[in-house]
Amino acid sequence: MSSQPKTRVIAVANQKGGVGKTTTAINLAAALAEAGKKTLLIDIDPQGNASTGLGIEGSTRRYTTYDLIFGDVPATDIMRQVGEAPLWVIPATTDLSSADIELMSRARRTYLLQDALRQPAITSAGFDYVLIDCPPSLNLLTVNAMVAAHSVLVPLQAEFFALEGLSQLMLSIRELRETANSSLRIEGILLTMYDRRNNLAQQVEADARDNLGDLVLKTMIPRNVRVSEAPSYAVPVLQYDSQSKGAVAYRELAVELMTKHGKLAQEGAAL
Repeated sequence: MSSQPKTRVIAVANQKGGVGKTTTAINLAAALAEAGKKTLLIDIDPQGNASTGLGIEGSTRRYTTYDLIFGDVPATDIMRQVGEAPLWVIPATTDLSSADIELMSRARRTYLLQDALRQPAITSAGFDYVLIDCPPSLNLLTVNAMVAAHSVLVPLQAEFFALEGLSQLMLSIRELRETANSSLRIEGILLTMYDRRNNLAQQVEADARDNLGDLVLKTMIPRNVRVSEAPSYAVPVLQYDSQSKGAVAYRELAVELMTKHGKLAQEGAAL
């Protein structure tokens, strides 16, 4: 029997803002769905940008991640399908801004999202992937995401200070592995906004691969104007410009992760 879970839960996290975290969550989810994988994106960032980027207008978000974590609203009433694709989103609003304060007073405060993901409405839905778009901080919402996840995908901007701050995130992952989620691992470090013509970007890539080895994914997301424009149209770049370099890169990322997970499943089945 395979030791690998059928549903892969991946937290997309980096406490540094502006690194392409939400962009990656949106477009990786879209690429996985395009590949036929039933995918759920959970937006736990109070800014709600992942929700907006998938076309969920703020005025229509009757139920949100807040209700998933703190309320008794069934997930079936919260999940919203995106078009005809096998892609669903649980949207966020600024209601989550006070979540850290409310979580402090709750029992099992770091396990509430994990508990919510175990409700039958989600476990019986047959999702291949659940992606969690985290806030740009190591707060209790991000901790909840990492406790609920099997792995953490870390977008890393190809810039001078890229590796600074990464050590704190790695330390937090290590601590959670020791205390709350022993199976948590790093899915990979994803270099984003990469410009091959820029010597600095090439140096950042070299430093990252030298220091982090195989943790750095082969796929890199290029700096691409189409990726930047797509959110203003409330669609993933795969829909906005399907043949753009950004869309191609996110498809390559989806294939890289699916291939890795397929190998893990085969190894688990052989045990």
